[in-house]
Amino acid sequence: MDDAEAGIARRVRLERDARGWSLAELAEKSGVAKASISKIERGEMSPSAGILARLAAAFELTLAGLLLRAEGTGRLFRAENQPVWRDPATGYIRRQIFRTPSNPLEVVAVEMPPGQSVSFPAWSYANVRHVVIVQSGELVLTEDDASSVLKTGDSLGFGPPSKVTYANQGNEPCRYLVVLARS
Repeated sequence: MDDAEAGIARRVRLERDARGWSLAELAEKSGVAKASISKIERGEMSPSAGILARLAAAFELTLAGLLLRAEGTGRLFRAENQPVWRDPATGYIRRQIFRTPSNPLEVVAVEMPPGQSVSFPAWSYANVRHVVIVQSGELVLTEDDASSVLKTGDSLGFGPPSKVTYANQGNEPCRYLVVLARS
């Protein structure tokens, strides 16, 4: 198995684990045989582009997106090379500070504009531990029906997976870090 195949094997497993899916669930969602997925994850089978495309679609990724995630990157992530995404609906800015397929740790910097909020479903927190650290401003974090107000310097570790809403109810942008550890 070469480095590219090993990266694909690790990425398929990480994507499945991040969603809390069994092999059977991924097989059902992708139309790829459970035995084939198991062999891919163990590096015993080199998947075709067609199989990878079906797996990528099950993960709601493009084939290119899945392959990009499978590529190993170095350990140094220069600020100018960190991917930035802006939500056109809210102006929420997300910068991927650190993430590699070989490390279970991920760090994201977020800037939430005043008066805006974003929500994430419970499944997006399955098999992942989160900590939020407010760098500036004020953030109202709601897990199901329980809300916490976090101010500059405050941090909060998430409980069991639940629907989470991040809201900036203030008049200034709120900047915070999200540190995730995949299990």
